[in-house]
Amino acid sequence: MKDPRDIIKRPVITEASADLMAEKKYTFEVDPRANKTEIKVAVELIFGVEVDKVNTLNKKGKFRRMGRHGGYRPDRKKAVVTLTPDSKELDFFEGV
Repeated sequence: MKDPRDIIKRPVITEASADLMAEKKYTFEVDPRANKTEIKVAVELIFGVEVDKVNTLNKKGKFRRMGRHGGYRPDRKKAVVTLTPDSKELDFFEGV
């Protein structure tokens, strides 16, 4: 079994994801090879909450140029995790 901290890379903090936090939906950048079941188990183990459902989306890397050289940014996978109504909320800004 994979380590849960290898599956969940980091939380995605944007205006849109901050609006979803009021509905107990949290966005994470995850390992591209992880499936929904692995993401659910990893969030439950790391944060000690109950997960209702997981939605995932793959983001293809954009083409970028540096002078005459071109290349692609890395592909990413995002997961929107919905918590059950009776589970506690996640605090990303505890020390701020």
